[in-house]
Amino acid sequence: MAEQTVPAGPPESSPPAGPGPGTGHDRTPGTGHDRTPGSGTGGAAAAAAAPAAKPDAAVVRDALGVGIAVGLSGFAFGVTAAGSGLSLLQTCALSLLVFTGASQFALVGALAAGGNPFTAAAGAFFLGVRNAFYGLRLSQLLALPRAVRPFAAHWVIDETTAVALAQPTRRSVRLGFTVTGLTLYVLWNLTTFLGAIGAEAIGDTNAWGLDAAGPAVFLALLAPMLRTAAERAVAGLAVLLGLGLLPLLPAGVPVLVAALAAPAVLWLKGRTSGRGTADAVDTRTAIPGAGSRGGDSTDAHKRSGEDSTDGGQRRAEEGR
Repeated sequence: MAEQTVPAGPPESSPPAGPGPGTGHDRTPGTGHDRTPGSGTGGAAAAAAAPAAKPDAAVVRDALGVGIAVGLSGFAFGVTAAGSGLSLLQTCALSLLVFTGASQFALVGALAAGGNPFTAAAGAFFLGVRNAFYGLRLSQLLALPRAVRPFAAHWVIDETTAVALAQPTRRSVRLGFTVTGLTLYVLWNLTTFLGAIGAEAIGDTNAWGLDAAGPAVFLALLAPMLRTAAERAVAGLAVLLGLGLLPLLPAGVPVLVAALAAPAVLWLKGRTSGRGTADAVDTRTAIPGAGSRGGDSTDAHKRSGEDSTDGGQRRAEEGR
């Protein structure tokens, strides 16, 4: 069968020539003016500003390290509490219900020195007030349901706060806080019990250096967070205030006074920056021609307009 010849007809209508996809105003998504949400420059800036997620394994590793290192110092508390005359039940109740090592050590230390129980309790209370300030910050980071907050508040201490503040995302904050609190709570109470029942066998805990484990871990967590000069100044001034007032004020009060380092440094920083701004303004005023560029531009346009008007009037008179 012969092939049929198809008569040549007009070519199919083709789209008018013009900018192809991705050029001109017909731009592909994410380019030019027709940008998709979150793409282009804005999306890149948002992606750069977003904190990088931290692997859960790394968060758990750090939290376990802090919990185990500080939890072992419960031996020292158990021995100290037993030596100050507290019973096994009283010693374990302090760790279960109070669960803030510095306040517990302050209490049993004052009792061991023969201090009044009410005075010892007041010093421990003042020392534990700092946890309330920790809670103000952690409540925003954790954003826990209301039913869980009373239980989480019992774990708001130095170590859990330090681990939580070092995390970049809310998920890692919650994970670090939970793992640190759980590990430290279980190990602290276990070692408190063992230290209380084996006080005579353990001997002098000062020779072990367990009482320095908590502060050492806390400083190791805090040091990398001091990135700016203002933060380092606050930390340095707080240390000076705390150590300088330690022999002068009751236990716990130097810590509260040391908290004044933050507003003091911020006030000084604001005063210094304000003075620098005033000096810059004075310098610009003293230099001839410096000052308001907008005013100079307006005056120049005004003078130019006046000159143009005068020139036009002179040419009109000459033409007459």
